[in-house]
Amino acid sequence: MKQIEEIIRNTTEEEQEKVDWTKAWSTKYSVLATYQKEVDIPKYATEIRRMLTELQEDYNYSEQDAMLVLKDILAHEYMDNRSKKNKKHK
Repeated sequence: MKQIEEIIRNTTEEEQEKVDWTKAWSTKYSVLATYQKEVDIPKYATEIRRMLTELQEDYNYSEQDAMLVLKDILAHEYMDNRSKKNKKHK
């Protein structure tokens, strides 16, 4: 885990912008290679943009900070609900 944390700390914004993260992660999660053809992206993008704007306005966050906060909330919601579902199925 320390290696991953070190790589994160040492990776610049410029290097991150060169990576196609969807393509990189699709090697592990195939849905990332196909969802663009199936999902009504504008529908979700509009709502995500609304939430990002709201975080910026309500908490005076930069666009990047609002994205990071929203991403973190989404991850916690997913993990919290995943663990609850796993407990119910045992």
